[in-house]
Amino acid sequence: MSDKEEIETGDPDKENAEVDSDILDDGDYEGEEWLGEEDFEEKDEAVIEEEIPSYVDNGDGTVSDTRNNLMWKKSDSYEEFGYGITWFEAHDYCESVNEKEFAGFNDWRLPSFEDAKSLFSFDKSNHDKAGAEIHIDPYFDSGQGHNTWTFEEKPEYHQYAMKFSYITGNELWEHKDNEYSHARLVRDDIKDDWEPEWRKDTKKFGR
Repeated sequence: MSDKEEIETGDPDKENAEVDSDILDDGDYEGEEWLGEEDFEEKDEAVIEEEIPSYVDNGDGTVSDTRNNLMWKKSDSYEEFGYGITWFEAHDYCESVNEKEFAGFNDWRLPSFEDAKSLFSFDKSNHDKAGAEIHIDPYFDSGQGHNTWTFEEKPEYHQYAMKFSYITGNELWEHKDNEYSHARLVRDDIKDDWEPEWRKDTKKFGR
């Protein structure tokens, strides 16, 4: 039998098996996981979320929290005074900042518990006035107070107000006369719906 005849009468299943093996080797198809439409959508959403920064330094002594629509004063009361203040003095400090219209705003206030808590994250590391680690974003200056008063008063015990610790992430009721606390000021940062100038012009109808 000639060489040509041997080739023509070879096992077709074997030949197909060899071809399939070559395809797998050349294309590296074996072991790859098919990504369906849902997988692509989830990846796209994750990429978009990562592109939105949590904090933005506005360059005017304020930091915006883009996810919670809050604007924080970058420095706290300790950086301004160099000592702790009572809850009443924290309100006086807030009033003073509003009178000066710091960064162009006069609606600064003490944070709520939820506001104060939103700054805290064990993934963030900063340092307070004594060099202790606090868990707020490095966008805020180091060397400040390790806690903040909130505006929340204890029900039926109005001599106490809540403060929040950036060391432990816990809140506690403190007597309003406590002089070892500090204040971080915040304001709601709700922006008006933005429209380009050309769009505004199209809405102006003269007679």
